[in-house]
Formats: sequence, C-alpha cells, structure tokens
Amino acid sequence: MNMMIGYGAILAFTVLVVVVMNRSHRGDATMSEYATGGRSFSSWFGTMAFLNTWLAGTVFVAFAGLTASGGVIGMYSLSYSLLSVVLMFFLGTPVNKWGRTHDLRTQADLLGLRYNSRSVRVIAAIIGVLASVPWVVLGMQSLGLVFSTLSFGQVSPYLAVVIGVLFIAARQIWTVRLGTRGLIISDMVQGLFAYGIGFLVIVGMLVWLVNNGHGFGAMAPALLELPGPGSPAGPFYLFSLMFTGMMGAWCWPDLFVRMFSVRTPRTVKKSAVQAAPLLFIFSAALTTVSLLASSVPGVSEAPDTVWFIMAGIGGVGLVAVAGVCVVAATMGNVGANLQALGTQIANDIIGARGHARVESSKGAKIAVAAVTLVSAAVALFTAHQVSGLIAIAFVSYQAICQLAPTLLLGIFWRKGTAAAANAAMVSGILVAAVLELMYPSPLSIPWLGGLTSGVAGLIVNLAVYLAVSFLKPATAAEQHRVNALFDDLKSKTPVSQGAQS
Repeated sequence: MNMMIGYGAILAFTVLVVVVMNRSHRGDATMSEYATGGRSFSSWFGTMAFLNTWLAGTVFVAFAGLTASGGVIGMYSLSYSLLSVVLMFFLGTPVNKWGRTHDLRTQADLLGLRYNSRSVRVIAAIIGVLASVPWVVLGMQSLGLVFSTLSFGQVSPYLAVVIGVLFIAARQIWTVRLGTRGLIISDMVQGLFAYGIGFLVIVGMLVWLVNNGHGFGAMAPALLELPGPGSPAGPFYLFSLMFTGMMGAWCWPDLFVRMFSVRTPRTVKKSAVQAAPLLFIFSAALTTVSLLASSVPGVSEAPDTVWFIMAGIGGVGLVAVAGVCVVAATMGNVGANLQALGTQIANDIIGARGHARVESSKGAKIAVAAVTLVSAAVALFTAHQVSGLIAIAFVSYQAICQLAPTLLLGIFWRKGTAAAANAAMVSGILVAAVLELMYPSPLSIPWLGGLTSGVAGLIVNLAVYLAVSFLKPATAAEQHRVNALFDDLKSKTPVSQGAQS
C-alpha cells in the first residue's frame, strides 16, 4: 500500500505536467522555434525556467548529502549560486539582443558569431556536450534513490536506479516533441512544486529539528569548520569550489539558452532580480536542514538520504511529497540538458559542416533522442553507484568552466580573437583532464595549495587567451566587425551576422 502511494504520487504529478505541456503545444518546425521557444516568454517564466534548470533534483540528494556529511562547506553552493544570478543580470543585454538580432539558437552559436569562427563554435559545443552528459547521468541516478525510498523496501537500490532511468528517459518523449517551449511551460509547474511545496516541507523540517534538540549545538564541532590554512584540503580549496561554480554557471548550454527564450534584455534582468531572493531563501533553508539533520540518527551513515530520512518523520504522505519534489526538480534539469545538448549537436557540430544554417528542427529532435538513449545506457551501466554522487557534479564543473574565458571575455571584451579562444579552450580542458586523472574530484591538488583541477585549467586557459589575443591581435577588418557587433548593443540598427570562417 505504501509503495502504491509513493509511486502513484509520481505518476499523478507526471500526468499533470504532460497535460499542461500538451495544452500549450505549438508547432516548432524551425530550429529557431525549437531551440528558443519563440523568444516570447515573460520574466516569471524566465525566472522559474532558471530555477528549475539550476536547482536540479541533486540539490535534495547529492548536495544535501555533502552538507550533512561535510558540514558548513556545503554552503559554498549558495554563495556561487547568488554570484551567478548577479552575472546573469549583466549578461542579459548582450546575449538576448545578439540572440534576437542574429537568430542565435545555442551558446556555441553565439560564440561562432562573436569570434566569426566555425572551429570556436564546434569546440565549445563539444565541451558543452561532454561536460553536461555526466550531469544528465547524475540526475538519472538520483532518481534511483527516489524510487528506492518510495518503494518502502519493496525494490532493491539497483532496480530502483533502473526504474528511475527508464522513467526519466520516457519523460523525454515530450522533450523531444515539444522543445524549449514545452520545457519552459513545464518548468513553471515543476518549479512551483519543487521549490514552493518543497520550501513548505523544509520549514516543517526546521521546526521539528529545533523542537527536538537538533540545533547547532547538537552538531559535531568538525562540521562547523571550513578548510583553510593547515587543513588537509588546502587553503585554496573552498575558494576553488566557489570560483569553479561561479565561472561555470553560465557555461552550461541548458542554462545559457534560457536567456534567448525570453522577450527582451530587460526581461532577463527582471528574471535575475526575481530569482535572487527565491534562490537564496530556498537554498539557505535546505542547506540549514541538511546541516542540522547531521545529528539525526541514520544520517551520518547515509548522508545522501538526509532529505528522505527527515521526510520519513512525517509519515508515508510526506515521503511521497518529498519524492515528487526531487522528481520535479530532476525533470527540469534533465529535460533542459537533453534539449540543449541535442540542439547543439545538430546546430553546432553536425550543422557547422555546411555553409547554410540548419533550419529544420528534425535533426535536433533526433539528436535529443540519441543523447537520451546514450545517457540512459551510461546511467544503467553505473547503476551500482548509489552514493557519493556529488563527485560526478564536481567532475562536470571542472570541465564546463573551461568555456568561461572564451565566453565571458568574448561577451564583455572586444580584443579576444578566434585563435585565442581555440587555444585557450583546448589547453584548459587538457590541463584540467590530466590533473583530474591525477587528483580525482573531490580531491584538491596539494602542491597548488588546494586548488582543484578545474581552477588550475582555468589559470592556464586565461593566460593562453590573453597571451594569444595580445601577441596575435585581430586584423583591422575583423576588429571592425567586432566593434560593430558591440556597438549594435547601444543602437537600434541591427548588424548583419556575416559568414563564419
């Protein structure tokens, strides 16, 4: 009976989301419509799309588990999340305006325009895909914990992961069909449940914890300490986690495309202003619950299950609600990732080989389906890994942040060149990959004072970008094109895109 309640709650919520998505469906025959949802959404849809993409289901599992086991270091995610929202405010004008003026569909598409280079576009797309697939796998694996918990002992952890993977893979049928428009509509429903109902559940948990002797005084003293000078992790470890998160935030293809899908640059800025307090309140509350719950029996033995251990105090119904919160958040993140990756593969990797722009959405739909199947296969192959999932998130961030110098300096600085971008991305990802093999996440690099592989790669990445840009500056014609592109941000007269070399 308990299993029927748990699984029935997920089924009912999924049906609700699918019905809402289908009712809002419009034709997305063109690649532009499919990738951006018609660039028609208001700020509140943009806000919820950002939150449902950023706050994945893993915040209830892997990140909550990190806080429950590691202590206040888990607060690092809140810090870089807020810094990322600030960056969103400043990115809004160039990204949204260039996207609308030049019919940009993806992050790599924008970089191809900025640097007038097919190679920059392809390399950026490949890095985005390779870094994002592990995050999709992480989301799929996280659902295993949901289906295991909601079976109330009737399903083994391994089989639960298999069920979770098959469930989220089947959910992507609508991602393939409906594209970004369907995703953003569903983000509103999923976000309201995950972070609205979820926040009410968190408040209840906080009240119970405080009233039952699980305040800060009951925590192990070691959980209130941050790594610093003299710590095994190194003095720069915490800085590395925050810096990697902030730099990598808008390098995620699924998050970046959200700035293309709203109406105007002003809409992006409004979404950032609206998202900041919501993100802070929810994330701070969830992190506090995870921290205080470290003294609850059973949490230290299985920290990734802290969300469900706490929900179990309220009975079967609350466990079912908690499970739906994780599913709702996972749907948003996995769906957005798969749609963005499929579009990048079709538009920027396969599509970059020809001279004509890809106009049909058919290739993107096929690519989304293919990435879904590959991700599901990887998740099933690694289904035995049902704990310590935070390591997968760390690895993804070390890779994705290598796009940051090319992306951010390209948007805010006129002097960067295609040669600099190519050299920087390749050198950064190689350095990060080698160091990651030597010091796998979440380990730091002792001889670099606790820096992570991603930050070490970023240092090389940035140095190469600046060196090549200054030593081999753009030609007069190319600099004139770039200047016109930036000047267009201040005028009402669009600048033609020009051919990408």
